[in-house]
Amino acid sequence: MPSVKTILVAALSMALPMTLAAMPAVSAKTANSGGQVVAGALTLSGGTAKPMPPGAKVGGGGLTIVNAGPTDDRLVAVESPAAGRVELHEMTMDNDVMRMRKLDGIPVPAGQTVTLAGGGLHLMFMDVAKPFRQGDTIPLTLTFETAGKIAYELPVGTLAGQ
Repeated sequence: MPSVKTILVAALSMALPMTLAAMPAVSAKTANSGGQVVAGALTLSGGTAKPMPPGAKVGGGGLTIVNAGPTDDRLVAVESPAAGRVELHEMTMDNDVMRMRKLDGIPVPAGQTVTLAGGGLHLMFMDVAKPFRQGDTIPLTLTFETAGKIAYELPVGTLAGQ
């Protein structure tokens, strides 16, 4: 017959990993080179920015946001020391005319994935002091209505998007 100590050690060794896995993230880690950041129910990953030609003042980029939680959230702002301002944009086609408009936020519904990339929802970097070059990393702070501020590092890929 096992001792009480043996039973307690066995029970704790099974319960502790399950308890830790169920706990929400208390603080977000900054991802390196477009890696993954988990902050509560949100996961940010797969980010990239486009390199810019010399002298350019405007650039574009994006990332993927997964909301694994039961509550909707909304991306309301993005900031970066690499740009005077970062705007949330949407590009659409209307009667064979491409239109781009600034958005005041991007919904991130519960249980859904939102991808910001060229040709749809994306980030626009305005008043860029130093044009982005392949291999650079752009520090971002994304602000969500519910999740709050999350730090993310956006790598600068190639013109082809890799």
